[in-house]
Amino acid sequence: MSEISTRLIHHPYSPPEGFAAPQPGIHKASTVFFANVAAMRTREWKDKSGYTYGLHGTPTTFLLEERLCTLEGGLQCLLVPSGLAAIANVALALLKTGDEVLIPDNAYGPNKTLAEGELMAWGITHQFYDAMNPADLAQKISAKTRLVWLEAAGSVTLEFPDLREQVRICRQHKVTAALDNTWGAGLAFRPFDLDGDGSGSLAVDISVQALTKYPSGGGDVLMGSIVTREPALHMKIKLTHMRLGLGVAANDTETVLRSLPSIELRYGAQDAAARELALWCQARPEFAQVLHPALPGSPGHEHWRALCRHEAGGAASLFSVLIDARYGSAQVDAFCDALRLFKLGYSWGGPISLVVPYELESMRTAWPAHLARGTLVRFAIGLEAVADLQADLAQALQAMA
Repeated sequence: MSEISTRLIHHPYSPPEGFAAPQPGIHKASTVFFANVAAMRTREWKDKSGYTYGLHGTPTTFLLEERLCTLEGGLQCLLVPSGLAAIANVALALLKTGDEVLIPDNAYGPNKTLAEGELMAWGITHQFYDAMNPADLAQKISAKTRLVWLEAAGSVTLEFPDLREQVRICRQHKVTAALDNTWGAGLAFRPFDLDGDGSGSLAVDISVQALTKYPSGGGDVLMGSIVTREPALHMKIKLTHMRLGLGVAANDTETVLRSLPSIELRYGAQDAAARELALWCQARPEFAQVLHPALPGSPGHEHWRALCRHEAGGAASLFSVLIDARYGSAQVDAFCDALRLFKLGYSWGGPISLVVPYELESMRTAWPAHLARGTLVRFAIGLEAVADLQADLAQALQAMA
């Protein structure tokens, strides 16, 4: 090797074994080397016994997958580029022309629009069911139903369903139950042990998360996960994952790995702050209703109490308010614009508090009977001091008035 470029590329030095540090080593790869042709022909990636190509896993992605299994109580995990990609991966793996998927009317909006767009174009039908009425779910399951999506708490309006009863209904009808567990994050409740006795006798089949939120915690990563416990179901989703070419970047995986050890501390702190601010908002005359699962009287509060831990860490960082109908849309916009610490922006789970006004009429098939009339505004609480956030809300309410 006489040329410097060749000597640099094929340098013989390898670092010694035995290095250990708080953060794991990060492996970046598309190409993976094989020692010989026999290894190339026989190495297996599906069971994580070897590495073949970057899309099929590296030591870095396998490590995050295993830690996420620990977080949620699963046995297998796949990483995808976003929470929505996790939802789409599950749908494309389990549904075909002539099948039907059921989705709660208060689900994450892009899950619904996926069903209304691509899935419908491919001959897959859907129905939206009332998440707060298990009988409605049971009535809508048909011979065509192959997948039921569950969400606790519901998107934006934060109703907490009777998740145990929903899973029992899916079991009775032998239909796959998939949970969007981004809100719970594996901390508020155990999706694969809903009875809480360690038996796993009552469990969802699939739990997906937007790792963008609490596992990342920085508002700087897009990633999702799909966790299962049944090997055949996992492999079905994994093969679709492979055929779609879904992969995540090593640097993003590193960021989530670095944040994961503090997830319980951050989740608990943001939960406690959100509860305190939600209680303060309840006393304000400008708000017709405050929606937060831990507040008595909030839709589904009794189901939340039955399933989730009651100490800090069981109710996430979100709450919504319905601003009294006497305030017009221009006044609500002025309130949001007047906020200084709360930033206008989507997502949640990061260090900065966020606010978004929503047009609820466009997001539901009908105005929910359990909601007061008014304009809905959702808050995502970050890690700022509660007193400062409360003062920010107070001064913005003056601007609205």
